[in-house]
Amino acid sequence: QVQLMESGGDLVQPGGSLRLSCAAPEINVVFFNFGWHRQVPGNRREELASIDTEGTPMYQNPAKGRFIISRDNALKTVYLQIYDLRPEDTAVYFCNAKMKSSSVEYWGRGTQVTVSS
Repeated sequence: QVQLMESGGDLVQPGGSLRLSCAAPEINVVFFNFGWHRQVPGNRREELASIDTEGTPMYQNPAKGRFIISRDNALKTVYLQIYDLRPEDTAVYFCNAKMKSSSVEYWGRGTQVTVSS
């Protein structure tokens, strides 16, 4: 079973920043769109941002203004840079990879981000 690997989650103070990474060593990433999501226990998973095979980003409302998604195909890694972290950003952050024009999709197990003073 293909597994994506998120990393970079941490405990940070409000106003801080983090860069999350999503490594996908087992797949040919050039054929996949990637996305970042987050989930608070008891809540639905929330989509934040996606980036297509051409590198074009798209942001959902919760991620507009403070989040930047990017990808490095050579490193098979997708990033989510988050600025000005707020307590409400506390969640487990997940990435997914969805093959273009296909139903093939993979997920990671998530990385915990905690924003607290």
